[in-house]
Amino acid sequence: MASKPHAPLMKKHSQTDLISRLKSRKILGVGGEDDDGEVHRSKISQMLGNEMKFAVREPIGLRVWILISAVGFTVVALMALVFPNQLYEVVFEEELLTTNISIRLYGGALLSLALIMWNGLYTAEKIVIQWTLLSEACYFTVQFLVTSITLMEIGILPNAAILLLLSRVLFLAVTMAYYYHMGRKLKKI
Repeated sequence: MASKPHAPLMKKHSQTDLISRLKSRKILGVGGEDDDGEVHRSKISQMLGNEMKFAVREPIGLRVWILISAVGFTVVALMALVFPNQLYEVVFEEELLTTNISIRLYGGALLSLALIMWNGLYTAEKIVIQWTLLSEACYFTVQFLVTSITLMEIGILPNAAILLLLSRVLFLAVTMAYYYHMGRKLKKI
């Protein structure tokens, strides 16, 4: 039994064969315009749609605001962890008579929020940015209420505390404005 020698296999390089590539793209249905006038580069992008539809239009200054918040939260958290007495004295203009643990716990919680802010700064996902802004707004609201109640209980109203309360209202307004803008649906043109 003599076997016939096989001819050497010839590979077809479809990447270099323009006709073959065009035929393949035609069969797949990519490369041409669809009903919306969009040209898809692959079947996957055609099935999923144009990624520009999912891009978030961020309001002007959003990333700067999140950066300022992240830095501010980090600085105050570190001050509360390292110098709890001094932080209390600056706000309430009296010496802390109890233990430092409550101020240090506040610093730890604030540092956790700062990590959320840093994460929100580097993400492109709309929902993560919204949750970052919402957590910041919740913090400002709780801090305003707790500081107000504490000031009423001790019966003093130092200038630093008034400044703190006014800044929290301002920061809450800015944060909620960004949160509202991120939640809006964009109209198709």
